[in-house]
Amino acid sequence: MNRILKLLLVPMMISSLWGQGKKIFISADLEGVVGVVTGEQLGPSGFEYNRFREFMTAEVNAAIQAAKDEGATEILVADSHGNGQNLLIEKLPKDVQVIRSWPRPLGMMEGIDASFDGVIFTGYHASTDNLEGVRAHTFSSSKLTSVKVNGQVMTEGSWNAAIAGHFGVPVIMVSGDDAAVKEVKSIIGNTEGAIVKESISFHSAKSLHPEAAYDLIAEKTAYAVKNIKKYKPYKIRGPVTVSITFKHYQPSQVLAYLDMFKRTGSHTIEYKAKDMIEASHIIRVVTGFNGGKTSP
Repeated sequence: MNRILKLLLVPMMISSLWGQGKKIFISADLEGVVGVVTGEQLGPSGFEYNRFREFMTAEVNAAIQAAKDEGATEILVADSHGNGQNLLIEKLPKDVQVIRSWPRPLGMMEGIDASFDGVIFTGYHASTDNLEGVRAHTFSSSKLTSVKVNGQVMTEGSWNAAIAGHFGVPVIMVSGDDAAVKEVKSIIGNTEGAIVKESISFHSAKSLHPEAAYDLIAEKTAYAVKNIKKYKPYKIRGPVTVSITFKHYQPSQVLAYLDMFKRTGSHTIEYKAKDMIEASHIIRVVTGFNGGKTSP
């Protein structure tokens, strides 16, 4: 009887232990990756792109391994740069799942829900409003000059943190250049930062060696996951007012044909959404639709 009882209890104990494991979401960008300074590293036409895909993947792997070492049992990665097909997925652990390409309703945060314990941003950059930062932009370097929510200037990091916050999930670590880390922390509050390079200008930085960057990301991630209860979600309660300023006047002019958009300046439109999820859905249409093609 005791032997039968043990056989029944062991699977239950294992299941219980797995249930206590942490579930981590990673959103990975490329502009904030170690050594990145120009477009030559950022897309398929750049002569250094394939090398820097390796570095991007290695940064994500550093975060994954550190999170696992501190008890993470499930990890989802969103490939969130450019065409959404940057990470070398065969070099990720086989138990990690990856979201790739576009369109997707929550953009860089597609896949996040209330089941996650924490969010990590790797390779992030500063906003287009920032006077500093390597390749600083918000959502689209070619289309936008500013995004605000309820009057607050948003970086991609703070916007994505607000989406996670909608589900009650905190951002626990962000890596990128010094301007990006400082900006995100100034908006969302307590989170760990791994600064892998210091901005000199839009196209220049003082960078760590890649291996040193991986070590730093691992160190900050391990601390964050180990102390995950200390981080609080960044919540923006609805309804929200989103303001978008374009580089060219025509998008604001044409969008204002729709009653849901108010033109508040020659280059700016404003819309209201019930929450950050609806706000994300709308901005994906506004910034992503281009003759039937979508982009991040």
